[in-house]
Amino acid sequence: MTNDMEFSSGTDDPLSDAQIQDYRKEINELDRTIIEAVQRRSEISKLIGRTRTASGGTKLVYSRETAILNQFRNELGPEGIAIANSLLQLGRGRLGA
Repeated sequence: MTNDMEFSSGTDDPLSDAQIQDYRKEINELDRTIIEAVQRRSEISKLIGRTRTASGGTKLVYSRETAILNQFRNELGPEGIAIANSLLQLGRGRLGA
């Protein structure tokens, strides 16, 4: 699904409006790339989980999850933890479910 609809830029200046619309197009492209990467990451994570449990391993490796949370926090700040938690949840499902 692509969002090709143009929204108001919030300015009446034609040059600024054009620049904002160009930035928004780039953001839309980046969003598509992020969504595709998240989908692929989730697929790979689920494959790892299935492989690990099929071979008698644990469902989760907490040290790995902690490292991911720390990386996202260190590189993106406090909001990075929420992003990392979402990625981890997409890859393994809700804990206790």
